[in-house]
Amino acid sequence: KAAKSAEDAYAEAEKVAEKDLPVMHPIRLGLALNYSVFLYNMQSKPDEACTKARKAFEDCTAALDNVAEDSYNDSTFVRQLLRDNLTLWTSDEGA
Repeated sequence: KAAKSAEDAYAEAEKVAEKDLPVMHPIRLGLALNYSVFLYNMQSKPDEACTKARKAFEDCTAALDNVAEDSYNDSTFVRQLLRDNLTLWTSDEGA
């Protein structure tokens, strides 16, 4: 029950973030990172986790030139974490 409540909360937060925050906003990226890790580790949904992480990574990569200067470092750091997780998770699939 707690995991379902958490997943519902992540899904709701994702809707708000997608509506109100630019794709390179560090809070939006952090949410995508945390949500994808939750899906991968807690819900055993690796495909869904990779899809969420990949979408956030690709969206922010496309918008990299538009990131606000004051959040650039945070945004690129979280983007790197998303990429690291994708690399790890996709290498796990082949193992």
